[in-house]
Amino acid sequence: MKPKIEDVAKLAGVSPTTVSRVLNNRGYISKETRENVHKAMNELNYFPNDVARSLFNKRTNLIGLIFPTTSNPFFGELIFHIENICALLGYRVLLCNSLNQIEKEEKYLEMLMRNQVDGIIVGTHNQGILDYHKQNLPVVAIDRYLSETVPIVSSDNYAGGKIATELLLSKGCQSIILIDGSIELETPAKLRRKAYEDVMKKYGKAPITFEVRETFNHRSQQEVMNQILDEYPDLDGVFASNDLFAATFITEAKKREKKIPSDIKVIGYDGTETCQIMMPELTTIQQPIEQIAKTATDILIKEIEGEFTQFPRETRLPIRLIEGSTT
Repeated sequence: MKPKIEDVAKLAGVSPTTVSRVLNNRGYISKETRENVHKAMNELNYFPNDVARSLFNKRTNLIGLIFPTTSNPFFGELIFHIENICALLGYRVLLCNSLNQIEKEEKYLEMLMRNQVDGIIVGTHNQGILDYHKQNLPVVAIDRYLSETVPIVSSDNYAGGKIATELLLSKGCQSIILIDGSIELETPAKLRRKAYEDVMKKYGKAPITFEVRETFNHRSQQEVMNQILDEYPDLDGVFASNDLFAATFITEAKKREKKIPSDIKVIGYDGTETCQIMMPELTTIQQPIEQIAKTATDILIKEIEGEFTQFPRETRLPIRLIEGSTT
């Protein structure tokens, strides 16, 4: 039979109320009493009921995470840092992979609400679908516009797009194509495209963008890359809005015996640890992923604690160019 709080109290020689106060760190408890209670818990292999404690504290110390997929290196690394930061702050996470599907996201939000999470960090695309702002729950978005009241944390996407495009031009590229996700997605990442277009027009060149509609579908990526190579045989520069697009383009270009960078120069965006290990030669715009995770978590915790009432709608963090041999 599982030990109860009364069993711990009896073995420690104190009242059940005192054990409860030790568990919830309430009121003054002498060091000796605290040690006796913990010793009794260890001897009985007693674990406190988190549900009961959450009712007492009006907190579950749970954070919900809703992201498209952990298989993507950017999201995987981001979630890794968020979980580590939450653990250090005494929070556990419930992770939901939505694949950007509205139905899944709705069900996950309902599940998180039923589990009475203290707050949610969101990295999915579905603006307005879930009415996060109506849930009376602290929410922070990463690189996604969800509502007018939900704060957003992202990298400086415009600066990244500008640096990438100017770098290709400085290397002598004349025909530069942007490979991007869907323009319909409500995300600050669209500023990468805006910067590319602005720079191209500034230098008197026509911006050309190809969209990968199914962002996480590798076959869809391959089809777009081959369409680009078919339609623009004189292409000499590519700015891909993420490193996976860049890697897929390079693979397909090499199949056609295109040399990188002498025939086509390529630059990506994200700069994850995984991509740097797998493709150390890739020139990329690195996002400050750990800093994004820390900033988003800090904002959420301040919202939970009621300390973050006046906040900027959007926080943009600095990017960094990592120049490899693909440019």
